[in-house]
Amino acid sequence: MKSMFKKILIANRGEIAVRVIRACRDMGIVSAAVYSEADRQALHSQLADESVCIGPAPSRDSYLNMNQIISAALALKADAIHPGYGYLSENADFAELCAEHGITFIGPSPEALRLLGDKAQAIDTARKAGAPVVPGSNGALPDLAAARACAGEIGFPLMLKAAAGGGGRGIRLLRAMDELESAFTTASEEAKSFFGDGRMYMERYIEHPRHIEFQILGDQHGTVIHLGERECSLQRRHQKVLEEAPSPFLTPAKRAEMGAAAVKIAKAAGYYGAGTIEFLVGADGSFYFMEMNPRIQVEHPVTEYITGVDLVSAQIRVALGEPLGFVQDDVTIKGHAMECRVNAEDPDAGFAPRPGTINGLHVPGGPGVRVDAAIYQGYTVPPFYDSLLAKLIVHGCDRDEALARMKRAMAEFLFEGIITNCDFHLRLLEHEGFKSGDYSVDTIGEMMQEG
Repeated sequence: MKSMFKKILIANRGEIAVRVIRACRDMGIVSAAVYSEADRQALHSQLADESVCIGPAPSRDSYLNMNQIISAALALKADAIHPGYGYLSENADFAELCAEHGITFIGPSPEALRLLGDKAQAIDTARKAGAPVVPGSNGALPDLAAARACAGEIGFPLMLKAAAGGGGRGIRLLRAMDELESAFTTASEEAKSFFGDGRMYMERYIEHPRHIEFQILGDQHGTVIHLGERECSLQRRHQKVLEEAPSPFLTPAKRAEMGAAAVKIAKAAGYYGAGTIEFLVGADGSFYFMEMNPRIQVEHPVTEYITGVDLVSAQIRVALGEPLGFVQDDVTIKGHAMECRVNAEDPDAGFAPRPGTINGLHVPGGPGVRVDAAIYQGYTVPPFYDSLLAKLIVHGCDRDEALARMKRAMAEFLFEGIITNCDFHLRLLEHEGFKSGDYSVDTIGEMMQEG
């Protein structure tokens, strides 16, 4: 087992970079930030103990530039790299490059990244582990002709997805064969732009499903556990908007069944570190493995609130080779938590990004309220990156208390000089389907059509 890291470089930006910097500080580890020219005044570049510019604004020239990041880590004498989420967090080549230079990659092994980071291979792994999977293509589709043949076998409606995707990128819902050619081309190009990999796969579309994921945590000694589920069904354009835990839909028996399946999949992949196993759940309670995200999730604070487990610190300790120190029976769920993603976007314009300068800012507080953010008054939100400004997370003794706290806290979140989705969240929190817990991945789309 290694001694504690002396310095960790965070190969990311925004709120997750700030979150990792804070974990490092709590653990007595020196933090090093990388930033693009557009992020020179970003909070993460100012909060870190050390920081270095790695290139121009475009992500491909900075946050996706593996050689620049490795060079920065070597120059700053960092002995580990935390990739956060997105960018290089699921890139097996980057994890191997870290190892080649004697730098610990804080995440799963390159082998697990290749197996589970590739959505098509992940489905095959889940199938072999005995978990239910959505009927679909057997691996990635080599070309449009193969896609046509596969679509004919699966039938419509179906989902076309990026094999190396995530975050709602490279996904298209198809209801007829004449939509395939255009969707295949545009989704593949989008995936290539965001992930450097344009391969696609297909799966049958489950009508009005729920999206429920299980938080996985494993060590390098063979222990794998889950920390309960998160309900992630409230989405716009396949990107999550609000998450809560526990799910208001799952029974204790179904939770145990899905949790056991999630652990089985992770063990089959030899997985260690933090990650999530994601399922689609039908109205009848049937569930299907969808994908695994082999990294920390945007919504990880929801699980931290209900379990008391610091997931980022756990990632760091697992990367050192430390055992988890607890087993499945030690995990207890306390209360209820919710997270709203506050974005610089205009819901009335199709959730179009609205970068700009934050001239005024008031951040909510009070009992059971947490805000993870990388913003400050006077900060100019750049147009080059994701529109996420902050995550508002609340905790209560039960769902009713958590909902009341979220309404109160969201109403306190005030911005001047920039358009956000805060008012949209307040509308969503008053939606009868959400208040009753009766909603699906289609709820926000239906809500927007209602006006």
